[in-house]
Parts: sequence; structure tokens; C-alpha cells
Amino acid sequence: MAALATAGAVLFTGALTGCGTQAAPQPPQAAPATTPAATTPPPAGASSGPASGRTAPAATAPRKTLKLGAKGKSVTWLQRRLTELHYRPGKADGRYGGTTLTAVWAFQKVNGIKPTSTIAKRTWDALETPKSPKVLVGNGKPTRAEVNLTKQIMVLYVGGEVELITHVSSGSGIPYCETATWQGKEQRFCGSAGTPTGNFKTTWRATGWHKSYLGQLYNPIFFNGGIAFHGALSVPLYPASHGCVRMPMNVAQVLPGLLGKGVPVHVRGKFRRP
Repeated sequence: MAALATAGAVLFTGALTGCGTQAAPQPPQAAPATTPAATTPPPAGASSGPASGRTAPAATAPRKTLKLGAKGKSVTWLQRRLTELHYRPGKADGRYGGTTLTAVWAFQKVNGIKPTSTIAKRTWDALETPKSPKVLVGNGKPTRAEVNLTKQIMVLYVGGEVELITHVSSGSGIPYCETATWQGKEQRFCGSAGTPTGNFKTTWRATGWHKSYLGQLYNPIFFNGGIAFHGALSVPLYPASHGCVRMPMNVAQVLPGLLGKGVPVHVRGKFRRP
């Protein structure tokens, strides 16, 4: 990775080992615009199952309007249904909190619904007859990760089947310059904060909190130089990182067991701010 010292600053043309500034490490927990996803038939070599346009069997939703903080059987149904559809809402404990919210956002984005914390008619309808995430690489390997920057989601395929769909927050695209203590001395780091599109492969990783020159990353899995998938305490509905792909903490906890080394990672699209 090229680095250029300019007027006391270090200018990076890419990311180093860290791209999302974090608060002080906490116990893993989740922090609390889109067009409809395509449902085209699978091209040759594409994954079967939900990713290729098929949907899970119809289910009867409880239809009770839910807001963040709700409790009860309707929330349990929501959590179980999202899990069945390969989202990660956390335990089916009947409590609608931040972990379930990020799974709801991912589901709504895949189904062309503006992300919101309220579960109402459109979301219940979609849960009964869900759409599948758009396949970005029709001839991709059976096991691969696809990052859709336009919708801010990541889909993991394992053995040709959808294993996980999650909400993410990628690079903001806003140039930055930040001062940090790195390798024993204070340095100024500048970069573009973008998440490049292209085809990559997972490389090295770290377990738990990993200290980078821009902050702390949880369970990072690197795939493009210093750009990684990693857990974050803040995963907003817009690109906010320095270039990495932030994801909810509960997803980052399980991802290392699902995504090995040398697995293709395909990054496509471009986020358009409202």
C-alpha cells in the first residue's frame, strides 16, 4: 500500500489496517434507498435457492404493527422468520432491539422497502412472500461474498446457497485527515474513505478487537489490502466508514466461522445519498 508524507501528513491511496473509527471496545452488541431487488431466474452457475429468485414457502404473518422496543409473540415470529430467510436478528426472544433492527433493515432493503424501525403492512407482506437478493456475479464461485454498495448489504453464499444476508455500512467516500498515535508516535493520516469495487479474496484476519491506526475493529476479515469486513458499534443507514465494510456485532461474531481464507469477495454498485 503506497504512502506519501506530505506536510507532516501520511497520504494513503488505499486503506491500511483499519478504516472505521470505533468507540472504546465494549462487549459485543449491535447498535441500534432503494429500488426493488431483481428476481431474475438464475444464470448458469448461479446459486440455487433464495439467491436465484426463489422464495421461501409462504408464511402467515401476525400483522401487528411493531415499533422498536416492542415485546411479545409477534416479535418472536418476526425473529424466527428473518432467521429462516438467512438474516441474523439475534435470539428469538420476543424483544425488538437493535440486533433485530439491523436484520429488519437488511430485509427491507432487499425487498425494496425504505428501511424503517416500524414493522407494518409492507414489511409483513414481504415477510410472507419475500424477494431474493440480486445475484451480483452470476458465474461466481459457489462460496463467495457479494457486497452491494447501492443497497448497503452483504450476501454470503456457502456451497451455492445463501448462508447470510446482512446490513452493512461501507466507506463514506468523504476525504479525511485524522491525527492518531501509531507505532509510538503521533501521525496524521489522510485518505479518500472509499470502498473500491472489484473482485478480491479474503486474506488475513484478527480475533476480537484489533487496533488499527484509525481505531478499533472487531473480528476483522481483510479482503483488499487494509479493507476488511468487521464488527462495529455503529452501523448506520448510510456509508460511514473509512473504507471498510462495517456490520452488526452479532454478525461479526459468527462470520469468521463461515467465511474462510481465499474466498472470493465481489464488491459492486454505488450508494446514492437521498
